[in-house]
Amino acid sequence: MKAAAPHPRIALFESSERAPDLPVCDHYAGVPERMTKSLQMQAELGPVFDVTLDCEDGAPVGGEAEHVAMVAELVVSGHNAHGRVGARVHPVDHPAFTHDVDTLVRTAGQRLAYLMVPKVTDRKQTEQAIAAIDDAARRHGLDRAIPVHTLIETHGGLREVFDIAALPRIESLSFGLMDFVSAHRGAIPQAGMSARGQFDHPLVLRAKLEISAACHAAGKTPSHCVVTEFRKASLLQEAATKACRQLGYLRMWSIHPNQIRPIIEAFAPTAAETDLAIEILMAAWNAHWAPISHRDTLHDRASFRYFWHVLERAHRTGQPLPVEVREAFFEHAPA
Repeated sequence: MKAAAPHPRIALFESSERAPDLPVCDHYAGVPERMTKSLQMQAELGPVFDVTLDCEDGAPVGGEAEHVAMVAELVVSGHNAHGRVGARVHPVDHPAFTHDVDTLVRTAGQRLAYLMVPKVTDRKQTEQAIAAIDDAARRHGLDRAIPVHTLIETHGGLREVFDIAALPRIESLSFGLMDFVSAHRGAIPQAGMSARGQFDHPLVLRAKLEISAACHAAGKTPSHCVVTEFRKASLLQEAATKACRQLGYLRMWSIHPNQIRPIIEAFAPTAAETDLAIEILMAAWNAHWAPISHRDTLHDRASFRYFWHVLERAHRTGQPLPVEVREAFFEHAPA
């Protein structure tokens, strides 16, 4: 009897090519009641989006220690039903950074999905942040390396974005639109921070493309910035679609619960794209990943890899998949 074909993650990719399997939406919450509401929503919908509890902008001035302690307790509480809760700490050069990291790692290190470090100025400072996180893990006896995400929102961070993305401990880079525009001292008009204007201004668009390209070159996840007009669903949908379809982003920030579902929908493949991926991958799997012909078109491992990414994204966004597809590719998938 012919042995079953290997899983696509093994057959189609080298281990170094496997990108992090992150949800397409990263939802930020900093106010206690909104944090709890976000976690409840995640528990109901499943791990189709991450929740990042904000210790930077969410913490009141002078109350940073109390805020991070509350965040750490939420991470280890029963509200974290799926293990997909991270936290944003203060910037490396902020007085609260060290205490943020120590508190979160000591209390919640085993359950943190990641730590987000904002406003990194260059590769050296990013390495400094990673070293501080790893040092806290060693001191508190943590037996895992906490994934690190960073925000590219400074001139220096953008200048060294390829070097930052290449750091092994980095999992994802996000674009910090508001601080990036503000750093131009008024040279970028206010429209550059709007849902549509951020795709039109050359300096903003360049930054987005550089971050996306750097992440893909290093096998990391590029995460698109916020849309602040949270009550205008059509603008959010338009921005999310552009980020995914035109700029190569695999993830996007949400700052209001109403933004979560539209982002997931925009980043999900269409039903037709998913169906085509299933047809080709099932045929390739049955052929033990040898070249196949599908609808008079030849396909080999190069296109198989593309369609596998489509199918993974369909699964990641909660699309219903046929039982045989789930059993073959996802129920016992290798790490």
